[in-house]
Amino acid sequence: MSQADAQTAPSTAAAGGNENLSRGLRTRHLTMMGLGSAIGAGLFLGTGVGIRVAGPAIILAYAVTGLITVLIMRMLGEMVAARPSAGTFSAYAEQAFGPLAGFSVGWLYWFMMVMIMGAEMTGAAAIMASWFGVAPWVPALVCVLFLAAVNLAAVRGFGEFEFWFAFIKVAVIIAFLVIGVLLIFGLLPGHTFVGTSNITAQGFMPSGISGVAAGLLVVAFAFGGIELVTIAAAESEDPERSVHAAVNTIIWRIGIFYIGSVLVIAFLLPFDQIMDAQTAAESPFTMVLSQAHIPGIVGIMEAIIVIALLSAFNAQLYGSSRLCYSLACRGDAPKVFTKVSVAQVPIAAVVLSVIFAFLSVGLQWWNPPGLLDFLLSSIGGCLVVIWLTIIASYLRLHPRLEARGEITSVRMWGCPWLAWLTLAGVLAIVALMLADASARGQILAVVVVCAVIVACAGLVALYRRRTRA
Repeated sequence: MSQADAQTAPSTAAAGGNENLSRGLRTRHLTMMGLGSAIGAGLFLGTGVGIRVAGPAIILAYAVTGLITVLIMRMLGEMVAARPSAGTFSAYAEQAFGPLAGFSVGWLYWFMMVMIMGAEMTGAAAIMASWFGVAPWVPALVCVLFLAAVNLAAVRGFGEFEFWFAFIKVAVIIAFLVIGVLLIFGLLPGHTFVGTSNITAQGFMPSGISGVAAGLLVVAFAFGGIELVTIAAAESEDPERSVHAAVNTIIWRIGIFYIGSVLVIAFLLPFDQIMDAQTAAESPFTMVLSQAHIPGIVGIMEAIIVIALLSAFNAQLYGSSRLCYSLACRGDAPKVFTKVSVAQVPIAAVVLSVIFAFLSVGLQWWNPPGLLDFLLSSIGGCLVVIWLTIIASYLRLHPRLEARGEITSVRMWGCPWLAWLTLAGVLAIVALMLADASARGQILAVVVVCAVIVACAGLVALYRRRTRA
């Protein structure tokens, strides 16, 4: 190997120390994990928000967001197939721009996952508490401990568990789409052809281009969570084949689920009935299925929403633990988090994520004035930073991978022009966020969070220099 090659080749630490992890995940596990992470309670409760803002033209916003996500995942997939790493985009940021970038991006994403876990468990616990007439902390404690046990077991067991968790959600959405189409065409007993009456009453784009732009902000992060697939790829039997299959299938399936659901809702519900849903009874999914006279539909949707929240929590717990393990392998977290069990599970990293999941849930209930809203508002901004980092890392690493012959059959299309176009698309979303007063706070919040993490990275770097001296 030449000196230039040696400088660009990732070390074992930079790659994330994958040799100590199990290789028990299969392609179907990765595919369902990606679906399960992106199809959460937001789909069942929040779909109406986008329709309310932009009307049926919200489909254009989903299409734009979906295309951006496809291209980002393709770039990330190329890097993962070439250099599998549990640290995924954090490891690639380090390889492209140095330790400061890897540290900052890794802990930023870990922070984002912990905050999401707290919100998901809080929502699930509130619904379950109403079922059993107990305090919300009781189901939260039981569920967190149970899912912690799932994550501490062999990774194949986790994969099977998440597969069936996600399968239930997918089955419900497919059933919703089938029932919705039957209702639209009046093929169910007691129903007549609906046609386009609800759409034409307000028009396809009732709020004009400005409504679509506002809708784009509403749905911009709908596909967030798919990137967990690339974290799990390091523990798959064949990372190249698994990433290739997962990336190719997840996007179009999610696109069909989201866009199909929006179309069904827009066809069947009058515009003035579609709103932001806070409960299962207010969900546009519930309102559509109620037209089919399905008994107990509110209770069924509550159960589905709980499953969606717990599934997403489970996947985030897995992803945060593997990212912490990768950071520890690269020296960006205490070495104790590199410890793995007999089943090759990073047990200390899982325990850390569980502890902070509890703290995040407690923060949701304590709800100090302003703090929780500030932290949660940073989540959207965190995802934008991750997207920008993935694109920048790809643009920096692709020439190196190509020169070293590391690129596999998983390749980004139209390199480098499509990558630059994707970067322009993400920056356009940032511009929309800055122009929108309600979204501007997300940018401010993530800037503050990033500043704190970068300051921590600087302190770590200073400590390393002093200890070496």
